[in-house]
Amino acid sequence: MSTDAQQQAARDWDHWHEERTATVSAPYGPLSLTGTHWLSDYPDGRIPAVPGQWREDGDELELTAGPEDGLTVDGKPFTGQVGLGADRGPIDGSRVAHGERRLFVLSREGLWAVRDFDPESAARRAFRAIEATPYDPRWALSGIFRPYDTSRTVRVENADGVERGLGLGGEIAFELDGVEHTLQVAVEHDGSLWAVFADATSGNSSYRFRFLRPAAPAADGTVVVDLNRALLPPCAFADHFICPFPPPGNTLPVAVEAGERSRLDG
Repeated sequence: MSTDAQQQAARDWDHWHEERTATVSAPYGPLSLTGTHWLSDYPDGRIPAVPGQWREDGDELELTAGPEDGLTVDGKPFTGQVGLGADRGPIDGSRVAHGERRLFVLSREGLWAVRDFDPESAARRAFRAIEATPYDPRWALSGIFRPYDTSRTVRVENADGVERGLGLGGEIAFELDGVEHTLQVAVEHDGSLWAVFADATSGNSSYRFRFLRPAAPAADGTVVVDLNRALLPPCAFADHFICPFPPPGNTLPVAVEAGERSRLDG
């Protein structure tokens, strides 16, 4: 990579880091999540600190609320009963709100939950920065994507201690200091890739695992594996996320001194 190209890549990384910080610290970013409440834990439908009564009803959640609950649905004051599907859009577009809080309906593997996002969360108020290593061209690597013949699902532990399925569509292979390494990846709807990985810094100078999201591979399978853009997972910002741990084989035997390392609070 030429000097000019390296300087441009460093500027691009600075912009990416600024955008990441803004996204994380936004009113409904990951720092605002104050709870993930699984309905299976509340058979009577009453979730402490969450207004209304929430019950599973087949492929929907049924919300019952009175005037005292102070809820809105689709931006209008709500009383009565309504069936809710899983929210798919941005957090601030969730159908149910309580003042500035957003009550986001989640469905995973047939189980329903309500997530409570509060812009006044203690974590958001305390947040100062994302600690990250400045751009280093050594960590911007050329790789190759090798798709699996059929997609696979592996069971991995999640941050809440529960095992769940993690879908994998292939692996990326790349060389670092002359040694080939591979990471298993999921393939997103837009063709981009997603890896959950750990390395020799994990739990020491960086968070216990990180994410990597390479762009969609080219037609010949080539892909940029830029470890400068290793991401902290959402559970590094709030304990109530259920991030998957790295699948078997996704712990690199090297120290990846690149990318985001930890959350800094003031």
